[in-house]
Parts: sequence; C-alpha cells; structure tokens
Amino acid sequence: MNVISLITIDLFSRKHADAKGPLLAWYREATHASWLSPADIKLRYPSVSFLSNNMVIFNIKGNRYRLVVQVAYNTKIVLIRWIGTHSEYDRMTF
Repeated sequence: MNVISLITIDLFSRKHADAKGPLLAWYREATHASWLSPADIKLRYPSVSFLSNNMVIFNIKGNRYRLVVQVAYNTKIVLIRWIGTHSEYDRMTF
C-alpha cells in the first residue's frame, strides 16, 4: 500500500514520543501490505474498527492512541487522516 502523510506520524511523535515506535511499525506493515478489502485488514488487526467512506480506526500502543486512515482499495492508497489519544478520539466526529 502507498501510505500518504508520513509527516503526520512525525509531527505526532514529537509530542508523544512513546507512540513513535508503534506508529512506525504500523507504517512499515501497511506499506508492505496489499489490502483488497476491509476483511484483509481485519485478518491482521482484529481490533480494527471501520467507519463509512472507507475510514479505518487502528488502536496504537495498547489502545492508548488512535490512528484514523482512509483506504482506497482499488488504487492501494492509504491516507493518514488523524492521530490522537484515545480520549481525543472520543471527542471527534468523522
């Protein structure tokens, strides 16, 4: 997959250094993945959640952080839309 917006990971990691390792591990896995459908993601990440418009919510670092991406399965593009703490996520509307 082609993951867009790596800068979002970098900026978030500057404020939350403990998230850097898990986010970069997710990034490496995502760039080597070939997700054709939500089921492919669910196989690797059982705790993932799905929203409308191909938005996918990943739990990062034991659910301390949330990573929200939008996946275009047909073009193999993953756009990082948002990263935040679990409590910040609870206040978000997508």
